[in-house]
Amino acid sequence: MSRQIIIGGFGAAGSSLALGLIAGGVSAGDIVIFDASPEVGGAPKGPDARILALNAGSRRFLTALGAWERLSDCAWPMLSMALSDTALEEDYRPKLFDMAAETEGGPLSHLVPLGRLNATLRDLCREAGVEVIAARFAGFKAEGERITVDFADRTLEGRLLVAADGANSPIRLKAGIPTHGWAYGQTAIVATIRHSLAHHGEAVQHFLPSGPFALLPLDEYRSSIVWSEKAAIAAEILASDPATQLRAIAARAAGWRGDILGVEAISAHPLQLRLSRRFIAERLALVADAAHVVHPLAGQGLNLGFEDSAMLAELIVERLRLGLDPGAPDMLETYQARRRPAASAMAFTTEGINRLFSNDAAPLRMLRDLGAGIIDRLPGAKRRLIAAAAGASSLSPRLFRGEAI
Repeated sequence: MSRQIIIGGFGAAGSSLALGLIAGGVSAGDIVIFDASPEVGGAPKGPDARILALNAGSRRFLTALGAWERLSDCAWPMLSMALSDTALEEDYRPKLFDMAAETEGGPLSHLVPLGRLNATLRDLCREAGVEVIAARFAGFKAEGERITVDFADRTLEGRLLVAADGANSPIRLKAGIPTHGWAYGQTAIVATIRHSLAHHGEAVQHFLPSGPFALLPLDEYRSSIVWSEKAAIAAEILASDPATQLRAIAARAAGWRGDILGVEAISAHPLQLRLSRRFIAERLALVADAAHVVHPLAGQGLNLGFEDSAMLAELIVERLRLGLDPGAPDMLETYQARRRPAASAMAFTTEGINRLFSNDAAPLRMLRDLGAGIIDRLPGAKRRLIAAAAGASSLSPRLFRGEAI
């Protein structure tokens, strides 16, 4: 079987890349997606603990793909954001930094359930006629202007292979692309809570010595939490009974949301920083978690992945319109030059923030409080921070800027 573009991975990154190509005029028949266990389309049943923050650029991207209108009933706006580093035992929790999270054209971010997002993108791919095959990757070989991808029972041939197969990417490993990074020794506890006070669209990032505790607004009396905790303590909390879990969450969230009335879905995810030394190889491009994994404190992991997909789609479409090779070395080098610096900057920014706020030494605490206070009083600095978080850079791909490709 021969196609132009072969995509490994049927998650948000792989499916959005396929839809971005189609939005640019590429035929669905020129695209094939493989996954060891492609999910069945449709919204997940039961509570979805993993809630993702989609910035304004991702919202524009999903609008161009036809996905945003299908998510409107479960996309909750983030209207403001507060930062704090007050100790848990203190009743009064002043804000280090507070900003209205508005950008031109809407809120800074929307909160969307991961399961619903994935299901929507998968459904759109199938409706567009993209072939999705269930196959376990075995290897690949790039030769001349073609790349051959091998599976146990078949072979695919194309001009470009895209690894969208996650943080432990088998494709990246087979390509021999090294990564650098480390485990944080932290686990993200993710849950949905019900509370007595309305949040009015405010998100909170509360920095604690063990890691940040984030409250993200869903509907008015529900919030998602992302609680970064030392791995051993997180394991104890996950193994405890629901009443103990509720008390632990309430100790961190009650000052912001009133009484915590209940905990819905809860799950845990080990945290790591991982950055691929290269985003490309011969006839191969890495996107999203296959290329980079960052700390969730800034909520930018999925946005980075969508930006990879949007940029790669733009470059491929440009090549195909000119009758050029979509997997040629110069195209791949352009992709890497545009995306790796942005991913590196985000990885090390989140690393620096996590280290700075996880250290409760008095001099560092004074320094960060002073810095946050200065930024809070400089409207220009705030605007630049908001624009960066919103994916509003002139270097962003066209689909992130609301432009057609």
